[in-house]
Amino acid sequence: MLELIIDESERLRIVAHALSSDIRINIIKLLNFNKENIVDIAEKLNLPVSTVASNIKVLEGAGLIVTEVQAASRGTMKLCTVNFNEIHMNLNVNAGYNDPTKVYQIDMPVGCYTDCEIHPTCGLINDNGIVKPQDEPSYFFHPGRVSAQLIWFHRGYVDYKFPVTSDTNMNIKSIQFSMELCSEAPGYDHNWPSDITVWINDTEIGTWTCPGDFGDRRGKLNPLWLPDNHTQYGLLKTWKVDNGGSYLDDVKISDIRLPDISFKMNKYIKFRIGIKPYSENIGGINLFGKEFGDYSQDIIMRIIY
Repeated sequence: MLELIIDESERLRIVAHALSSDIRINIIKLLNFNKENIVDIAEKLNLPVSTVASNIKVLEGAGLIVTEVQAASRGTMKLCTVNFNEIHMNLNVNAGYNDPTKVYQIDMPVGCYTDCEIHPTCGLINDNGIVKPQDEPSYFFHPGRVSAQLIWFHRGYVDYKFPVTSDTNMNIKSIQFSMELCSEAPGYDHNWPSDITVWINDTEIGTWTCPGDFGDRRGKLNPLWLPDNHTQYGLLKTWKVDNGGSYLDDVKISDIRLPDISFKMNKYIKFRIGIKPYSENIGGINLFGKEFGDYSQDIIMRIIY
């Protein structure tokens, strides 16, 4: 079941938008019976393939469906599956927790990582253009990195340290990180899977296979000077850990629980995201800041305590 709460306004808006179309509702109805590829959906709903494809992207971006790439007689095809059977929306910000409940949030710019291991292709872009020459991992340590609004690399990781107070550290009920991201292909390629892994305080939380690197249209926030053949936008994804396990967009991905993560009296929580060297799909990563892509946000950490 997808859980939505009122103070997650961006996610609430994305899901509401995805459900605001008769076409997308009919696609969900169809997928309740079987997995379907885009061509079959188009035939059964008597719609152009291009129309179905664009609406599938909206549903996938909202986390309401998932797609997987499978081999076909001619190349590959995308199979679509419904991700949730129910949606629960609670308009009470404190819903699901015993009072008193507090929310602690930090927005971290994508360029403010504290450590990294970078393998090309790679690069950083800020409001004024490329920070330094592309495909030079050493420039990920350049002081200008803090202004980056879009970073990308083929393999490796970036670490972020989010400051926390002592009372937050001692009484965590759930912790989540949300960000816009996608794979990193030459130019862009919607069929470019990448296994993206997240760690919290050096504990591996789980891996998500991003389907591709998106560039079929311009990102809603991108500056006019960004070339059309560049990566344009990503998907908004949220990793969460509580006492029941670890979740990606409220779908359980591992049994790692809060007690499995060390929250000693540190002054920060370390968040790592990257591509492991022996992943099945080493397809890179793009991380978007609040001034690029589709979503006006940096990497957000939210703690319920």
